[in-house]
Amino acid sequence: MKKVRSSGRSHKFGTFLGVYTPSILTILGLVMYLRFGWVVGNVGLIKTIFIVLMASSITFITGLSASAIATNIKVGVGGEYYMISRSLGLEPGGAIGIPLYLCRTLSVTFYCYGLSEAILALWPESQSVLGSFELQGLTILFIVLVTALSGKSAKLVLRSQIPIMIIVAASIVALIIGVLSQDVHAPIVEATYSTAPEGFWYVFAVFFPAVTGFTAGIGLSGDLKDPQKSIPKGTLGAVVSGAAIYLIIPLLLAITGALTLEQMADPDAGVTIWTRIAVFGPWIVYPAVWGAVLSSAFGSILGGPRILQALSMDGLAPKFLSKLSRSGQPTIATWISGII
Repeated sequence: MKKVRSSGRSHKFGTFLGVYTPSILTILGLVMYLRFGWVVGNVGLIKTIFIVLMASSITFITGLSASAIATNIKVGVGGEYYMISRSLGLEPGGAIGIPLYLCRTLSVTFYCYGLSEAILALWPESQSVLGSFELQGLTILFIVLVTALSGKSAKLVLRSQIPIMIIVAASIVALIIGVLSQDVHAPIVEATYSTAPEGFWYVFAVFFPAVTGFTAGIGLSGDLKDPQKSIPKGTLGAVVSGAAIYLIIPLLLAITGALTLEQMADPDAGVTIWTRIAVFGPWIVYPAVWGAVLSSAFGSILGGPRILQALSMDGLAPKFLSKLSRSGQPTIATWISGII
């Protein structure tokens, strides 16, 4: 029995699967599909590039700070909470760790609700008297599913993100082919603010959440083979590659002749901007959107319980919350998070 327990707990992840994959999939998430066209339609290509560079610079500097801490200490379970508490002390660490845990836990509901809404949107007839109950029921089903999978095996969850990454990459390639196979024109550079009269910083605030998912891999610090190497490489790699992709997409949207500036600036257009431009539109884009949202939910349900586990190990939460299953997962903390 002891051999089974130790072998399950000894399984650790490398840079690509443990840090880069969850981070890049959380970066390339729902905002990329819903709001990139809206941003380009309102501020034009030049200011969109400036927004991407400024937002990515903020996350890159933050990633450098996390990397500097990770290379100077032996990183344990708890991700950002562990690094802050070991750098500044348990008091400020706990003050940040508890709301960080609640943020990760409640975001599971947010992502699962969004996923359910995105799926039911394809069946308008379901928006009847039972529509809200169908939405709530499907949301609960997704919460139970992601909680059960993450509680059983982090390895299973992380490996399931590989096909999601392939689908997301395919949707970006489909957008590139769709733009280049249709009429193109000179890039649209002028800012109109037609549906964003509040101005540049309002548009920046709407876009900024698109780059904030780079900490998803840091949250798995206790499950990494070598956190001191994997956290800097995986985190900074995800930030840089995400920024590169985010610089290509607005260029494509600014030169396509398939949609007018007014159509892209429509706040209700959302994902349909991608489906109308990309080859095999809905058949690739919608699964990519669902996969991106599901991946974000997995990132939250993996990271949140590990923060609660670390709080328990430091005496800031009940001790039973740090108990592990035979596979090395904080099962009790995971299911409590799922119940919340």
